[in-house]
Amino acid sequence: MTKPVFFELIEANPVIAAVKDDEGCRVCCSCEDIRVVFILYGDICNIGDIVNRIKQADKTAIVHVDLVEGLGGKEIAVDFIKAHTRADGIISTRPSLIKRGKELGFYTILRTFILDSMSYENIPKQIANARPDMLEILPGLMPKIIKRITRTVRIPVIAGGLISDREDVMNALSAGAISVSSTNPAVWRM
Repeated sequence: MTKPVFFELIEANPVIAAVKDDEGCRVCCSCEDIRVVFILYGDICNIGDIVNRIKQADKTAIVHVDLVEGLGGKEIAVDFIKAHTRADGIISTRPSLIKRGKELGFYTILRTFILDSMSYENIPKQIANARPDMLEILPGLMPKIIKRITRTVRIPVIAGGLISDREDVMNALSAGAISVSSTNPAVWRM
C-alpha cells in the first residue's frame, strides 16, 4: 500500500483502534469499520503473532515500537520489527526510530505529548528532524491546540488519548485532525 493510499484509508476510516492487550486485539479484529490498528503492547516473543492476527483480519498494523517489551530505544528495534513481523508501520516518540522506520519503508507516526508550551513549541523541530508521515498528539481533547498544530505542520495529525465519546471524536476531527486513536472499544464502533 502506498502512502497516499494509507492516508486515504485513514481519512475514510477516521477512528483508529489502539489495542493494549489480547482482548482489545480480538475485539478490534471483529470490527468491520476499523481498518487501521495501533498495537500498544507485546514483547519480542509475541509481537509477530499479534501483528499476524491484525493482518489476518485484513487490517493495517502499526506497532508502537517504544512499547514492545524487550526492545530498546535504538534503531535496531525498528530493524527487528521489519525482519520479524508483517507490520505496515511504526509509532514512536523517538525521532531516531522514526527516521530508521522511513529508511526501511514503514509508515511512520511520531507520537508527542503536549504537556506545556515548551512541548508545543518543540513540535516543528521534531518533525523537521524525524520527517514522519503523520503526527499523533496526546491528549486528543484539545481542539484549540489541534487547530493550531494542523495550521503549523504540513503532515496529517492524529488526535489520541482520552478520546471517550462521539463528541470527543467530532471535536478533534472538526479541529483538523485526520483521525483519532482510542483504546476504547465503544469509540471503535461509532
